Amino acid sequence: MDFGRLITAMVTPFDQELRIDWEQLERLVEYLIVEQKSEALIVSGTTGESGTLTDDEKESLFRETVRLAAGRCKVIAGTGSNDTAHSIEMTRKAKKAGADGILLVAPYYIRPSQEGIYSHFKAAAEASDLPVMLYNIPGRCGVNVELSTVERLMELPNVVATKEAHEDLNHITQLLLAAKPGFKVYCGEDALTLPYLSVGAHGVVSVASHVIGARMKELIDTYLSGDIVRAAALHRELYPVFKGLFFCPHRVASPAPVKSALQLHGFEVGGVRLPLVPCTEEEARFIRGLFPERAIV
Repeated sequence: MDFGRLITAMVTPFDQELRIDWEQLERLVEYLIVEQKSEALIVSGTTGESGTLTDDEKESLFRETVRLAAGRCKVIAGTGSNDTAHSIEMTRKAKKAGADGILLVAPYYIRPSQEGIYSHFKAAAEASDLPVMLYNIPGRCGVNVELSTVERLMELPNVVATKEAHEDLNHITQLLLAAKPGFKVYCGEDALTLPYLSVGAHGVVSVASHVIGARMKELIDTYLSGDIVRAAALHRELYPVFKGLFFCPHRVASPAPVKSALQLHGFEVGGVRLPLVPCTEEEARFIRGLFPERAIV
């Protein structure tokens, strides 16, 4: 299974009462596929506020996004949690909803051993035949999925990729050296897209691609064509947006900044559910400054 090189970790649009806005979801899916060149969408990942969505909401999001994508891009369902039984249940629901694959985040907060991490991923992966992308984000989960653990997981027939969200390029290089044929490594940090590509990563799972996806696809294609100088120039050009969507004043938690940016682009995707909070006016001004061409919108 190839999920493509540009994957968007999609926000969940809410209305003024913070209920899922299905009309905005339809607009957003169309925009991300057609204008921003997303080759796959992750639904109900952490950027989609999975921690505050009910199981029924998640299942409906899986099903509706599959319908709206209509085969034009892959739909990857975020089914991971720190509860193995719950991850298994949601994985089965994703299969029933027609998802093309699942994203399994490392068990967060409880900091299991590497054997616990392996057993958790293995149980969830074996709950269906859907292709699995692992998700290693040590800064948020409190645990690192070590190389030896990924090597064991690669032996499972449907574990086909990993999303790595950290700055350790030594780890990425070792992972790529150990990868079995067809296993793909994705960058999970927008600002590291080009460095990851330079050591052999396949693509990126992105937040910034909500608003600069077409440019990111250009960066990836330019690098792969061999024009390293142009790719580096694109990286530098896009870097303020990469960093700004995560390090705006007070380091407001994602996805509030990208939701603010989407509003500048004409998408009323609503606020965020507690314990997340929306951008302050100061933070919204900072986001507007990243898109001067949208400042009057």
